[in-house]
Amino acid sequence: MTSNDDTATLYTLGDRGQSVDGLVNDVRGRKVTDADGEGIGRVADLLVDDQERKVRFLVVEHGGFLGFGETTTLIPVDVVTRITDTEVTIDQSRDRVAGAPGYDPDLVDDRPHHSSVYGYYGTTPYWGAGYAYPGTWM
Repeated sequence: MTSNDDTATLYTLGDRGQSVDGLVNDVRGRKVTDADGEGIGRVADLLVDDQERKVRFLVVEHGGFLGFGETTTLIPVDVVTRITDTEVTIDQSRDRVAGAPGYDPDLVDDRPHHSSVYGYYGTTPYWGAGYAYPGTWM
């Protein structure tokens, strides 16, 4: 079932002190890599839909040096291709993520911003017609 409800809002798990079902499924802190194995950054937090309680975006910190100059970006879960105990692999290049719209905590629940992020990555928004939540990753 997809969420087409305009009343659904997103929130970060960290702000609410919550976790996902089981530590194995909580990807926060894991390295993010592209399809070629190039390191992109790390998952800092997760944006969750309060209606279906599904993760919609990874909040990824990348760039910088020793925590200085880092950029934070939203990455839709729809571009995730693989999850292991230590990393999350996406189907986008490191350079593509570097040019993505930045993350702004004030826009956590801003549909137009989310729509632009989905458009940037070439995916359908979770509230869009025909949307199907991604399957299980290996």
